[in-house]
Amino acid sequence: MYGLEGLPKLRSHKRRRVSSYDRTGGNKDYIVVPAGETAVLAEMEGAGKVNHIWVTIRSKEEWYLRKLVLRAYWDGEEEPSVEAPIGDFFGIGHGMHRNYVSAPMQMSPEDGKAFNSWWPMPYGKGARITLENQGGMECEAFYYYVDYEEWDKPGEGLGRFHATWHRENPTEGISDEGVDNREWLFQGENPRGEGNYVLLEAEGKGHYVGCNVNVHNLRETEEFNWYGEGDDMIYIDGEEEPSIIGTGTEDYYGMSWCPTQEYCAPYHGLPLPGGPNWSGKITWYRYHILDPVYFEESIKVTIEHGHANHRSDDYSSTAYWYQTEPHKPLRPLPPVEKRLPRD
Repeated sequence: MYGLEGLPKLRSHKRRRVSSYDRTGGNKDYIVVPAGETAVLAEMEGAGKVNHIWVTIRSKEEWYLRKLVLRAYWDGEEEPSVEAPIGDFFGIGHGMHRNYVSAPMQMSPEDGKAFNSWWPMPYGKGARITLENQGGMECEAFYYYVDYEEWDKPGEGLGRFHATWHRENPTEGISDEGVDNREWLFQGENPRGEGNYVLLEAEGKGHYVGCNVNVHNLRETEEFNWYGEGDDMIYIDGEEEPSIIGTGTEDYYGMSWCPTQEYCAPYHGLPLPGGPNWSGKITWYRYHILDPVYFEESIKVTIEHGHANHRSDDYSSTAYWYQTEPHKPLRPLPPVEKRLPRD
């Protein structure tokens, strides 16, 4: 992203676009993706950078946002650098769409059905972006833009963009039976982060640029039922103990005091705050645009699920980072039935 300060700088790049426009000149400006098939959305040669991806979808299939898988490959690689259910990639999980705004990604009206990514995605020898329909029905209309630049030569010192999805359903907590509620929520020790929810494990040189996290609160109780208090813990270059440690879930995503209010800012937000007593489905995000977390050899990004990992909730997440290639293969995407949201 150039930002306002960079706009006056003159460049020799060429602006290009691949889109789903109707090649006949008509108004059928979409592609159809049959069940079980993969569509190549864009394929570029040479050096350049993807600046923007826009998508909107019409499908009659339930939970199609978890069944359509977005992938991206850089510089002729066989293994993807980006692999995630399409809704989660664009910032909201639970198979939902919802109006929200962040700096790198947005879901826009009508009703959050227009997805936008502004992550810069450079490449040196080519790029390929695909969509696989892992559902049981055809995706009847998939509209998209991929806006990119062509460069005369590869940019120097540029990492490749990566994204990976993960889910634990549920996380492995401890029973609250016979335990004082406040003690269960707030007491206990976990100094080394054993059993934490893992957002990202990567090898190589690069920097972590953030995540969105989806929590389905599975605890049914009339008592105080805050899902958070989990500390973020980041291990850099093979550390046995984390060198970056936070003070609680909402603190990591830039908020405070067990928030219940919907809020979206450029780098942190809570587009889905949950229902009464933090019940139901929650989505929050934290993007390290101004404060990337750098690593020379490896990184492991984790967060507790409740204080000291006491809670057993449904967690899913998409993590984003840049790094040198080749990259460690992404964690395998679970089969469709393991990705479906809870009702």
